[in-house]
Amino acid sequence: MTVNTDQPLPLSCFIVAYNEADRIEPVIRSVIGWVDEVVVIDSGSTDGTQALSEKLGARVIHHDWPGFGPQKRYGEDQCRHDWVLNLDADEVMSDALCAEIIDLFKDGPPPHPFYRFRLKLVYPGDLKPRLWADYHNYIRLYDRRAGRFADSLVHDTVQPGDVKPVQLRGDAWHYSYRSFGYLVDKLNYYSELQAKSIRKESRLLLMLRLPFEMPVSFLKYYLFRRHITGGRKGFVFATINSFFRFLRIAKLLDARDAPDAPSKLPPR
Repeated sequence: MTVNTDQPLPLSCFIVAYNEADRIEPVIRSVIGWVDEVVVIDSGSTDGTQALSEKLGARVIHHDWPGFGPQKRYGEDQCRHDWVLNLDADEVMSDALCAEIIDLFKDGPPPHPFYRFRLKLVYPGDLKPRLWADYHNYIRLYDRRAGRFADSLVHDTVQPGDVKPVQLRGDAWHYSYRSFGYLVDKLNYYSELQAKSIRKESRLLLMLRLPFEMPVSFLKYYLFRRHITGGRKGFVFATINSFFRFLRIAKLLDARDAPDAPSKLPPR
């Protein structure tokens, strides 16, 4: 991190974490020093995440895992400032994005309440995003008085109401998956959560989607999200994700057949 500022911005960065000692250090280092505080909301790590985060200058707070949205809402409440920056423990800010945010505060609080930036995917084992990497584009810099994270167990998105967020030019790099085995475990966990919480789609529609979900999803990931530029890793990534799109439909159907079956979710 090479971006400098005379004094920290009146901005809180909060990060939710669980067993992230192998990934959280570059995340904290990308913001420490130019934001006024870094707050790590830890849900019971056993790998030393807490001690490492404190050593790097973060304030660590324990809070048992209640779900994605509720945990981030709790993180918002722990911040000293109304202007907050949210990062996950695998999202590293680029120098360009840091400088852009610092510039927003040069004349006082930013003029708009919501800003979003791109989170470019990095494959397991790679140091940077591939050519034409796909990305998510989320609101992560915002005034919590104007909007907050949705109170959803599955989805963690900021709700801006009728206000259109401003797009930032810089990006962050998303080291989302430690390995492809980790990707399988993570998608299996998400699909289980979704099967427990999504009840809107009709059984007939799900049955009609079932045979087409995997091939259509593969084309979407491989071609339209440009994983074709990722070589072998891109092909594997598209295949795994398209299979879990199919599996999510299968689990939704299964949940309708046995709605009271006990959850087998792994501990968070």
